[in-house]
Amino acid sequence: MTVTYDFTGRTALVTGGSTGMGEAAVRAFAEAGANVAIIDLDGDAAKALADELTARGLTALAVPCDVTDEDQVAAAVHATVEALGSLDMAFNNAGIMLPPVDSADETAAAFDRIVAVNLRGVWASMKHELKQMREQGSGAIVNCSSLGGLVGGDGRATYHATKHGVIGQTRSVALQYGRHGVRVNAVCPGTIETPMVARMAAGGELDREAAAAGVPLGRLGRPEEIAAAVLWLCSDAASYVTGAALPVDAGHTAQ
Repeated sequence: MTVTYDFTGRTALVTGGSTGMGEAAVRAFAEAGANVAIIDLDGDAAKALADELTARGLTALAVPCDVTDEDQVAAAVHATVEALGSLDMAFNNAGIMLPPVDSADETAAAFDRIVAVNLRGVWASMKHELKQMREQGSGAIVNCSSLGGLVGGDGRATYHATKHGVIGQTRSVALQYGRHGVRVNAVCPGTIETPMVARMAAGGELDREAAAAGVPLGRLGRPEEIAAAVLWLCSDAASYVTGAALPVDAGHTAQ
């Protein structure tokens, strides 16, 4: 069964939107009729995707942005509303993962870099999205946590700490913003076939076969499967869902 949504007249914003799960979400939102702002550090890649979608008769806007810089995030949200008229949905997806390290040897620079993107970036994105949604009296935000927000990870303590933090941010803001008509949820992907996972596999950080064998469904996920969860959480079908951290992890956390 194929589930479809009609987001005609609504605007979606996706950070880290030019590749992987972000790109899949951008495509899914656009194909469902939404106007989509593609927010990405790689402005050229964002523009290429926007141009492709526009050539197909869809509405997309590319906005270069470093989510670690709050001023850039504020400007990206402003540009989205100015160009597309509103901000109804957001998928705060931008994130990074560095190679595993013994916690006793991790540098402060590595710690600060992961926190800046994965936690501060979500904080800044939500802050400025919420300002617009509060004014509108409506909106839906989905933050990208991770399987790593639900369990620990050998060698990746800081990454997992940030992803746990995203869930804490999500739940706390959901409590505060329900009265403003804004729903806030998190999606927690398992191991998904993205360029980041491909780099991990190429660098010997991940064994694809072992990862697939370690979950009940016996395979890695596809970016489109995360996009499907994000669209559901943003849709009216999830109108009574807020403050949730939804695992999309092939059953990993059920074990």
